[in-house]
Amino acid sequence: MIPVSDFQKIGVGLSCFGIAFLFLGVLLFFDKGLLAIGNILFISGLALVIGLERTARFFFQRHKLKGSACFFAGILTVLIGWPTIGMILETYGFIVLFSGFFPVAVNFLRRVPVLGTILNLPGIKQIANKLGDGSNSMV
Repeated sequence: MIPVSDFQKIGVGLSCFGIAFLFLGVLLFFDKGLLAIGNILFISGLALVIGLERTARFFFQRHKLKGSACFFAGILTVLIGWPTIGMILETYGFIVLFSGFFPVAVNFLRRVPVLGTILNLPGIKQIANKLGDGSNSMV
């Protein structure tokens, strides 16, 4: 089993709270405060989980600069006070940054008993196949 440090445990908690605040911010009609807190918690949690150096290397790789720029511009736009435009920018940046991880996640979810059945339903299967196709991923 991989040893997990206290910083990583705190990072997972911060990331979970960040995702929860982001979800509530979107659910409550793009509440600026909740979205800003969620962004800050998610980024700080990510930095604690994988470390500051690896976080910086992840965000500033040459082929991920466009996604990083959109993601951080979205965070800045939410902090300035335009949450809808900021979330659109963040979503685009998130998709560009983590597109290499989508095939891994979909293939893992296909092996989970209930979720695998749901992913094989007729309408969802085509979307899952498109996301799970690793031919164009950067990983």
